[in-house]
Amino acid sequence: MPHEPGFLERLAPVIKTYLARTAEPGEHLSLLRWQLAERHRLESRDTYPGHLTTSAIIVSPDLGSTLLIDHLTLKRWLQPGGHYEPAGHFWHSARREAEEETGLAALALHPWHEGGDQPFVIDSHDVPGKAARGERPHVHHDLQFVFVADPRTPLVAQLDEVAAACWHPIGALAEVSPRAFRRLDRLSA
Repeated sequence: MPHEPGFLERLAPVIKTYLARTAEPGEHLSLLRWQLAERHRLESRDTYPGHLTTSAIIVSPDLGSTLLIDHLTLKRWLQPGGHYEPAGHFWHSARREAEEETGLAALALHPWHEGGDQPFVIDSHDVPGKAARGERPHVHHDLQFVFVADPRTPLVAQLDEVAAACWHPIGALAEVSPRAFRRLDRLSA
């Protein structure tokens, strides 16, 4: 993947604002901040020890349900998402991944974001890699954005990456993205 000009300059203020306004005590994003300071190509999936991913926490308008995908490689239910792909905004990358994996179109960014590029959660987590692609274990720095969708809209799972896509009670999100679950709980209070 060619280097995306200005990528790190776009990402740096997003991380700084997240840490100042949204992060919980003890949430430092040390590895991500170090890689940013070292000017690693975080937009490339070939960058180690970690690189950027984006994902969509999709909720029903009443915040009672969440849409999850059954991930083929990891064999567990997760929020839709994937490796960052160039986009005008980071949340556009998350929305594109979610629309591809679920068949939903025109997901609405949750009002919490105020139309901006501020992630609801930044979750840096270990992934096992994929031997078939020559990937070793690494870290995904996942920018998570909240989108709203109607649970009555038909779903079409992208079967080359996703075994299924379906709605679950919002409590299922506690296992998938505990920080997002806690923050959504505060939004609905």
